[in-house]
Amino acid sequence: MKNLCLAICTFLFVSLISCEEKKTLLTVKSPNEANEITFDLSKEGQPFYRLSHNDKIVVDSSFMSFDFKDLQSLKNDFKFLKSEKATADEVWDMPWGEQLQVRNHYNELIVYLEEQSETKRKLNIHFKVYDDGIGFRYEFPEQAGMQELLITDENTEFNLTGDHKVWWMPGDWDNYEHLYNESLFSAIDAISKRNHPDLNATYIPENAVNTPVTMKTDDGLYLSFHEADLTNYAGMTLKVDPENFEMTSELVGSEILGGKAKVNLPFNTPWRTIQIAEKAGDLIESKMILNLNEPNEIGELPYFTPMKYVGIWWEMHIGKSTWDIEGSQDMNTYTTGKAGTSRHGATTANAKKYIDFASQNGIRGLLVEGWNTGWDQWINTDDREGVFDFMTPYDDYDFEEVMQYADEKGVEVIMHHETSAAPRTYEKQMEVAFDFMKENGMNSVKTGYVGEIIPKGEYHHGQWMVNHYQKVLDEAAKKKIAVNAHEPIKATGKRRTYPNAIAREGLRGQEFNAWASDGGNPPSHLPTIAFTRMLAGPIDFTPGVFNIKFDEYKEDNQVNTTLAQQLALYVVIYSPVQMACDLPEHYLKDGKVHPAFQFITDVGVDWQQSKVLDGEVGDYVTIARQERESGDWFVGGITDENERMQSLTFDFLKEGKTYSGTLYKDGPQAHWNDNPEEYEIEEVELTRDSQLEVRLASGGGFAMSITEKE
Repeated sequence: MKNLCLAICTFLFVSLISCEEKKTLLTVKSPNEANEITFDLSKEGQPFYRLSHNDKIVVDSSFMSFDFKDLQSLKNDFKFLKSEKATADEVWDMPWGEQLQVRNHYNELIVYLEEQSETKRKLNIHFKVYDDGIGFRYEFPEQAGMQELLITDENTEFNLTGDHKVWWMPGDWDNYEHLYNESLFSAIDAISKRNHPDLNATYIPENAVNTPVTMKTDDGLYLSFHEADLTNYAGMTLKVDPENFEMTSELVGSEILGGKAKVNLPFNTPWRTIQIAEKAGDLIESKMILNLNEPNEIGELPYFTPMKYVGIWWEMHIGKSTWDIEGSQDMNTYTTGKAGTSRHGATTANAKKYIDFASQNGIRGLLVEGWNTGWDQWINTDDREGVFDFMTPYDDYDFEEVMQYADEKGVEVIMHHETSAAPRTYEKQMEVAFDFMKENGMNSVKTGYVGEIIPKGEYHHGQWMVNHYQKVLDEAAKKKIAVNAHEPIKATGKRRTYPNAIAREGLRGQEFNAWASDGGNPPSHLPTIAFTRMLAGPIDFTPGVFNIKFDEYKEDNQVNTTLAQQLALYVVIYSPVQMACDLPEHYLKDGKVHPAFQFITDVGVDWQQSKVLDGEVGDYVTIARQERESGDWFVGGITDENERMQSLTFDFLKEGKTYSGTLYKDGPQAHWNDNPEEYEIEEVELTRDSQLEVRLASGGGFAMSITEKE
């Protein structure tokens, strides 16, 4: 009897402990109840979460912890204090973008934790669960004895449930200009893919990938891992354990800081995000990354209007011209050339030629690179501080004359600030440089950060540079200037908070077709970009090459698409600033403007709504967008190296209305390599019930403009 009582008491005691432990188990579902986060503490008191979609685990038990310099890790021995749940449902306006309004609808859970040790350090974990994915962040509240932290590692796990197909780019602390690879998760080998002869890549010893990284499960579910609202923190790569199908956050380091991020409490990390979709196109339509950022802090942007632009740029990449006047460098290959052989591109006469072309063809903007002194020494030297002042033109470029001529022709000039990766110098110059812009009626700037960051030991994607890029946005906003950043920090949706962040590069762009030693971007590149890099935000990709082979300048390089695909990119690859990047003479045919250029003249850059009609990651994608101002629709479709037929329906059009459509498509013999410039233009009549079959050639595409009939 005594033993029976002992057994009963033991059972009751264990049951009480189990009940107490189960009280820690917390769940929160998305508004449509498809996505669910489960949060709990392990028996050691370590926080972990699970993610399910339609009651099936997508991310299994994944643990969370932090390591610090000179402090004990924040990992185990937590106890649950309390939790809070809430629901939010709002609609906010996009000042420019892929659509007019965005719905921000989620359920949230905030978990309050405290260590049971003597220090009793506190940590909150904040989850937001959307119909299209989840985001969570760590919140360090103000607390005694912990005013400042030097984080050496954030250990956020993503424990996958299978050997998914993955589209990934090698993790790199300086560069997003690698090609994406397609493999099973178990076959990811980022270390061997990181080195490239045309990249100033950062070697890191881990097998890690940059984000966004997109996956497809055997069940056909699409996942994309990224981050949102990257503020005062290091960018996140994801360290890969291919055998156990697991990823762990690996923050970009700083040799100067001796850690990853230095923060003062209270502090919130960026959101760690997982987008979830049952169709690949739903990843593109998702606005979750934007929604996880704070609302607009800078107000209206009357000084910025989305536009198309031309520029003195592509001619330097293909070797017709140089950035510098001295002829000491052949900038198109980044090698030292013969002094005195200048083919300077940014001359007064050349700028006027581009202005004339823009004015005559409905192009609003002009970018001029290489107009200011310093280009003879900006890249092949360790001393790049103070190379440019952004106000002193070369002798063959009359700045005032060009500005006056552009104003007379109704063309807005875009400033160019190549910082030579010397941010400290740029910060000293910004106020004067921005004032100079405004004095001359310039409202937007393209910034550049080519090369290793000065000071040595800091990296493009570390906390120090994250804060620099933010400072540029802040100072530009004060001066009413919009920023298009190249060699930037990754996009994480901050354009919602700072809509003067209009676009950025941050990918392997068009220029690689002109000078990369590996043959440029393969036909699969852009159908991959649409479902990876583009999920992060607008891309200044610079489409519009008509002279696909440019053999008169380079016989060993070319653009690996058809001409029709170059047109389609104005719809597919989103940006509120779209370049017609080719030389004006390449947009002429038989002495007249090329017939296909009409699409570039007509296509919008600012949209009421956007719909992904069809697509598969890395293979093809077709997108329709409705222009804000006119209400006209534009459709673009692109494919990889595989020829395919695209079935189009038009249920996005109004019921009972008839439309005129102009279709620009690949010719019968078109092929990205064998016959890239063959195209056809077809006029079609459309209604909401219409159906159309369009052939996309290998590496090809199509573009369509659709206007409602009177």
